Amino acid sequence: MAEHSVNREELVTVGRITSVYGVRGWVKVHSFTEPMDNILHFSRLWLQAAGAQGEGQWQSLDIEEGKRHGKGLIVHIKGVDDRDLAAQFCQRDIAVAGSEMPQLEDGEYYWHQLQGLQVVSQFEGREYRFGEVVRLMETGANDVMVVRGGDDGRERLIPYLPGEFITGVDLDAGQITVDWDPEF
Repeated sequence: MAEHSVNREELVTVGRITSVYGVRGWVKVHSFTEPMDNILHFSRLWLQAAGAQGEGQWQSLDIEEGKRHGKGLIVHIKGVDDRDLAAQFCQRDIAVAGSEMPQLEDGEYYWHQLQGLQVVSQFEGREYRFGEVVRLMETGANDVMVVRGGDDGRERLIPYLPGEFITGVDLDAGQITVDWDPEF
């Protein structure tokens, strides 16, 4: 694997190598795609360079084989045939170029598109600035936005339910409009 300079802005994190699996160089992957094995269908994967946190160098990642195993996913990286070498790939993010992401229907968004957007509540005729979406999490019933940095300094967990609490998403303006009581 060769390291390359890749514009981080072009990459979307789609998974993470978590730990080794067995003694023949396989690793466990926590995939953020749905279904989880969709991560194996991208034509080119990138692996965060060792020691890089959030930004920096990425290297091409060649997956030789991958499959579901139990409730997770395991992969074999090309040229990695022992446990010790495989351990060097653990705790590193896997990304793809944003241009490889499938097109979504109108009104659908990837999480990476929503992260960083400003959240404004229009509740009972008043407007409240809640801050920005710092991350999203899956709860089983629905996704939840974690919002911080508003005027009152509170963290809010707002269900991502378009038509119920989410009244608008404007990517160009960088804003999500919600109908959410500022007391929560």
